Amino acid sequence: MSYSIDEENKLPAATRAQRQQSNREQQGRARLRHRRAAKPAAAAPATPPGEDRYIGYYYPKPTSTEVFESQMQTIASMDRAQRIQFVTVVSQGTIQSAYRVPYAVFAKGEKADKMIIVGLQSGELNSIYRMRALLANMTTMSRLSPFFQEKTVAEDATFFDLLKLLGFQTLTITDGDKLTHQVTIK
Repeated sequence: MSYSIDEENKLPAATRAQRQQSNREQQGRARLRHRRAAKPAAAAPATPPGEDRYIGYYYPKPTSTEVFESQMQTIASMDRAQRIQFVTVVSQGTIQSAYRVPYAVFAKGEKADKMIIVGLQSGELNSIYRMRALLANMTTMSRLSPFFQEKTVAEDATFFDLLKLLGFQTLTITDGDKLTHQVTIK
């Protein structure tokens, strides 16, 4: 509502002060909107080639690494959307589980070709042996899927082979605190 100067002067002092404060806030928001529109957003600093941009954000620097050379070939039609769908199905299975699943699974990277598994509970994935046991369980779960049975010799293939079929380049598994194991899939 708009008032003339004479009407504004007739208002109680507290009301005039509130109005003045409100006007200053509106002007400040308008200036902020103008600044946002006038300046292009600063791009996030690019990660130098060969460096892992997720170290320090999703997991600590890898404490162990390995290279897994799969005999499988990546399915030519696999793309980012399908890898995200796969991770979504895996995550949905853990979320809807009848028991508490002590880890989170997600994909990252421009092509969503980096799978990350993060322990959610202290002590759950606190050794390379526990991490490998989880990966062995994931192999068991994978072997039950019709997709895996159709595309592989299920009793010989591993979870890493499934990741290769889907076009994942790395799998990183961490306790979410100190240990990180990173597997490069070739």
